[in-house]
Amino acid sequence: MDDGFQSTNERQIVLDEQGERAFEGQQGSPMNEISKWPEAESQHLPAKSSRSVWPWLVGIVVIMLAGGAWFGLSHREGGQTAQAATPPAPAPVTVSKPLLANIDTQIGFIGRFSAVDRVELRAQVGGTLTEIHFKDGQIVQQGDLLFVIDSQPYEIKLAQANAQLEAATSRLALAKSQLVRAQTLRRSDFGSAENVDQRTFDQGDAQAAIDDAKAQIRDVQFDIEHCRIYAPFTGRIGEHLPSVGSLIAGSRFASSPTTLLATLVSLDPIHLDFDMSESDYLTFSRQRAAVSSPQADQVDISLSDENQVTRHGTLEFVDNSMDRSSGTIHARALVPNPDFFLTPGQFGRLRLAVAPPAPALMVPDAAVLLDQTQHIVMTVSPDGTVLPKPVETGDLRGGLRVIRSGLAPDDRVIIDGIVRAIPGGKVTPQDGAISYNAAVDGQG
Repeated sequence: MDDGFQSTNERQIVLDEQGERAFEGQQGSPMNEISKWPEAESQHLPAKSSRSVWPWLVGIVVIMLAGGAWFGLSHREGGQTAQAATPPAPAPVTVSKPLLANIDTQIGFIGRFSAVDRVELRAQVGGTLTEIHFKDGQIVQQGDLLFVIDSQPYEIKLAQANAQLEAATSRLALAKSQLVRAQTLRRSDFGSAENVDQRTFDQGDAQAAIDDAKAQIRDVQFDIEHCRIYAPFTGRIGEHLPSVGSLIAGSRFASSPTTLLATLVSLDPIHLDFDMSESDYLTFSRQRAAVSSPQADQVDISLSDENQVTRHGTLEFVDNSMDRSSGTIHARALVPNPDFFLTPGQFGRLRLAVAPPAPALMVPDAAVLLDQTQHIVMTVSPDGTVLPKPVETGDLRGGLRVIRSGLAPDDRVIIDGIVRAIPGGKVTPQDGAISYNAAVDGQG
C-alpha cells in the first residue's frame, strides 16, 4: 500500500515538473499548451487520472472566453455611454432681418410681339413676273422696288388710248367749226335752228370722246405704274412666293383670286399683346383711375432668355369687353424697336405697375418655403429656437420675394443653412445681410 501510494505521488510530482517545463519552454498560445497536457498525462497517468483532469481544462477555457466577452461588452457600453453623455452642438445658420424698401406693386404677364403693320403684297395687275429686287428676309425701306411685272401689254393699251384721244380731239375741232358755220347761217336766215342744235350736239359728243380717251389713258397709266411694286413701309420682307417668269393674277378690287407675292411686316415700333385676368384688370383700373400720369402706363419688358429688364414700352390699348370664354381682356403695349431685334411672334415678359411705391419687406426667394397650401419663413428666436411663420408673398423684385404680411421688421430670418433648421430645434445663428439686385428687378 505504501509503495503504491508513493509511486502515485512520485508520478504526480513528475507530471507537475513536466507541466512547468512545458509552460516555461513553449511560447505558443494557451490553447496549444492546454492541448499538450493530455499527452503528458497519457504517458505517466493511467486512464482514470486522465478523465479526472479534463473537466478542469474545460472550465478554464470557459472562464477565459467569458472574461473576454465581458471585457469587450463593458468597453463598448462605456463608449456609448460616454458618447451619449455629450450632446451635439446646434447647427449653424445665417440669419438677417428682412430688407425694408419702397417697392411699387406690379403684375406680371406673358405676351407675344406682333407687327404694327402687316401687309400681303399682291399685284393689282396681271402679267408675267420679270424682276425681283430683294433677298428673302431682308430689311427693306419704304419706297424700295420689290417686284416688276411685264408692262408691255399695258403700254400697247396706252398707245391705243392716245390714238383715241387724238381722234376725239379731231372730231371736236370739226364739230366746233361746223357749229360756227351753222350759227352764222342761222343769223342770215340761210340755216335752220335744227341744224344749229345738231352741230351743238356733235360738239358735245366729240368733247365726251376726248374725256373718255383721257380716262382710258389714266387707266392704262395706272396699270403700267402698278407693274412695279414698291415697299409701302419700312420692315422685314418674307419669302418671295412666285419666281421670275411666273404668270401673276392681279385684281384692283380683289374681285377675283390674286397671286400672293410676299408678306411685309413693320418692326419699329412693335406691339406686345397680352391678356389680363378679371382680378388683374380690376386692380389696374382702380389704380389707373387714382393715378393719372404717363408713368402709370409704362411697362417693363424682358425676353424669354433674359434675367433683367432690357426694354420699356407704353400701354396703348385695352379692349372694350372681356372674353367670356377665357375670362380675360386683351391689352397691348407699344415697344420701340430701333435695332429691329424684336420679331413678330416672339414671346416676352412684361410687368405693369398697379400701385405706387410703398414700404415693403423682402427676403431671398430661397428663404420662402411652401408648406402644403401656405408659404412659411423660418425665423430664429432670441434663445436660438427655430420658429416657422406663415406669410403672404408678393412678386419677385430685385431677386427678392416681397412679403405682404406675416413677418415683422425685427424678425431674424434664416437666409442660409435652412436645410439644417428644424422647427422647434436649436440653431447657432450667424449674422448675414440681404442685398437688393436692381439688375434683375421685375423678374419672377
